[in-house]
Amino acid sequence: MNRRIIGALIAKDFALFFRNKFIAVITVLSIVGFIGIYLAMPRSTDVYEFALYAPVLPPVFAQEDDENFDFILFESEDALRNAVAANDHIAGIVLPADIMDKYSTGEKPDVRIYYSPEADELIRDMVVVLVEGMSYLQTGQTANVNYTETILGPDLLGIDIPMRDRLRPLFAVFLLMMEMFSLTELIIKETERGTVYGLLVTPMRVRELFTAKFITGITLAFIQAALFMAVAGGLNKQPLIVLVSLLLGAVLVTGISFFIGALSKDFMGSLGWTFIAMIILAVPAVGIMMPGTITVWAKAIPSYYLVLPLHQAVHYGSGWSELWQYLLVLAGLSIVFITVGIAALRRKFR
Repeated sequence: MNRRIIGALIAKDFALFFRNKFIAVITVLSIVGFIGIYLAMPRSTDVYEFALYAPVLPPVFAQEDDENFDFILFESEDALRNAVAANDHIAGIVLPADIMDKYSTGEKPDVRIYYSPEADELIRDMVVVLVEGMSYLQTGQTANVNYTETILGPDLLGIDIPMRDRLRPLFAVFLLMMEMFSLTELIIKETERGTVYGLLVTPMRVRELFTAKFITGITLAFIQAALFMAVAGGLNKQPLIVLVSLLLGAVLVTGISFFIGALSKDFMGSLGWTFIAMIILAVPAVGIMMPGTITVWAKAIPSYYLVLPLHQAVHYGSGWSELWQYLLVLAGLSIVFITVGIAALRRKFR
């Protein structure tokens, strides 16, 4: 493999990238914009939905209508536990089957409360007050309930994350995804102008062309995301895990960019496909940052295995032993997407 040719191609790609004023301005504005949004975000925390399993649903729970919280009903206690353990809901409440009988006889029903590892002390107090308040509305008696509390996973009590800090990994992932616009535009432009076909008639081999594109895409995506995390304090905990996650994420979005570039016939077409890809990739990102907003099906989306390690490492200092499975899946998905993307581009350039 000729390093001189690869170096020249990389230099050409960077020159073309910054020669396009639209792409260059969007790149700079993305970095400045996300940093500005992060710094301007309020430092307050949010309130989440609560999971509920009740073989017999008391009328007061069925009639509950409060804009500050909501109950999501589950069909079994195991399903509720799994959802709370996976951070899909911040807390879950399990009511006993004989709750109405005990209410009618004046006995205290045994209520089980499960918490996500992310449930802080405020959330736990709120759930207890909520259960006791519902029981009071149902029976007219204060504290008419026995409850047991269980934390599903490592206890992160006291770690109260401001919203802007919670969104740091989300912004970093968006910066990675923004580079799909730049790289697909670069591929489309070279295809429309015939630059790629001209290069392929030179002594340069196809492998060298794709190696240069691969390095350009990863470099542009990784540097921007890493820079944002450094400025926003995202490298204060587990910096190596954060950087590895961002690097694998850069490989992932580069592979997706290759595929979109092969699929698109012009810039507007690539713009539409890139927006669709960004919307899909953003779903698990939003769900992990704001538990309870999505269901478990989002785990089938590749970006889930990028945002979750970032979230756990940046906010809770989780190490390799807790996150290696997710990083391994992310690495596998990145290899699959970059392989498929290169294959698709190779077919287009024939």
